Amino acid sequence: MSEKTYDELEFTDDFLFCHILMENEDLCIELVEMITGRKIKSIIKPESQKAIRLTYDGKGVRFDVYFEDEENVIYDIEMQASKKYNLRKRSRYYQGMIDLNILGKSKDYETLKDSYIIFICTFDEFGDGRHIYTFENVCMENPEIKLDDGAHKIFLCAGGDKDDCSEKMKDFLDYIASKKISGELSKRLQDEVEKSRRHEEWRADYVTLLEHYQEKYDEGFKEGQKNIEKERQNTEAERKRADEAENRADEAENRANAAEARIKELEAQLAFKVPAGRN
Repeated sequence: MSEKTYDELEFTDDFLFCHILMENEDLCIELVEMITGRKIKSIIKPESQKAIRLTYDGKGVRFDVYFEDEENVIYDIEMQASKKYNLRKRSRYYQGMIDLNILGKSKDYETLKDSYIIFICTFDEFGDGRHIYTFENVCMENPEIKLDDGAHKIFLCAGGDKDDCSEKMKDFLDYIASKKISGELSKRLQDEVEKSRRHEEWRADYVTLLEHYQEKYDEGFKEGQKNIEKERQNTEAERKRADEAENRADEAENRANAAEARIKELEAQLAFKVPAGRN
């Protein structure tokens, strides 16, 4: 297992992304206002890596940065620095988990809150050259009719070439894609990254996190080795049974050949003893 050292972390790494936005409410608000176009007066303290588990076996989802504003609108911000997950299906799953978490055991759907699920990507997820892709549920027959269910999904993507957003947003996306600092927001974010280098509590937390990951990796590796050895033993047992079956088949064939040879020998002896002229 290979992980970055603490001093190698950048804003696009989950650990710093979550900690910086969690500890800097003003930056968190500014970022969300830029992306959504909404004005936010205040927010409930951001929850870094909020976990929601609703299933009997403890499966659920862990969000990067999750908070509500003064109007009880929910925001989930996810940093995606590599294109290896199905973000589109994940956005659907995240929406479902948020809604189930709000409802709990209640059946009153009016309690569902408006929500914004935001993926910040260092790549163009949809390949259309846009910097921002916003999705809401609309009528396919008449796109002017919106479902107005309060669910919003936004993909902010670096690498766009269309004139579809503010210079501030382009500067921010350039920053997450290449660490290029060309605007006030990117400068403030990079200042927080540099400041984090001197944050000994965060450093200790990161070391603890890596140790936890290493333990899980080691456990998984050991379990994998056990499974490989078990599979090897099963394969060896199957091979041995196949060899034994093949040997039994060979022995049966040899006995059959011997019996056939004996029958021919007896037939020859009988033919020899039959008197001439008798049929």
